[in-house]
Amino acid sequence: MPFDIAKFTAAKFSPRTEAIPVPGLGAFFPEGEAPAVTVRGLTGPELGRCKEAAARNRDVAALLEGLLGGERAEKVQALREMVHGPEVPDDIAQRMEMLAIGSVDPQLDHSAAVKLAECYPVEFYQLTNTILRLTGQGRQPGKPGGSGNAPTSGPPST
Repeated sequence: MPFDIAKFTAAKFSPRTEAIPVPGLGAFFPEGEAPAVTVRGLTGPELGRCKEAAARNRDVAALLEGLLGGERAEKVQALREMVHGPEVPDDIAQRMEMLAIGSVDPQLDHSAAVKLAECYPVEFYQLTNTILRLTGQGRQPGKPGGSGNAPTSGPPST
C-alpha cells in the first residue's frame, strides 16, 4: 500500500506530552500536589535549535580563547565564566535548550533549566530523555489540543 501523501499533508498533528513524576522536587510544589513536570516532544526546527545550542557553546569558548590568545589560562577561564558561565559540555548545553523548549507545565526558562541541571541532575536527565523519546515518536495525528495555560481572549471591550 503506497504512502498517501495527500492524507499526510492534510492531517492535523499535536505534540506528544507526558507528565513525569519528580519526587525529588516535591518541596517546590504546593503541599498535597503530586510533584510532576509535563514535557512534550520537539519539532524538527526546535531540535535543530537544541543542536545549535551546543555549537554556540563551543563558539563562545573558542572566541574567548582567540581574543585572549597568549594570556594565562586562569584569565581565560575567569573571563569565560564571567561572559558565558562555567564551562558546559555540549550535551548539557543541548539538553538545557531542549528542556527550555519542551517543558509544558511548568514552563521552564533557560535559567531554570540551568539550575535544574546543576542542582537536580538525575531529574534533569529524566526530563530531557523523555523529551527525546517523545520527539522520536513524532507528533500525534489528530486534532491539536488546547494551548494549555494560555489565557483565552474575551469579548472586545467597547
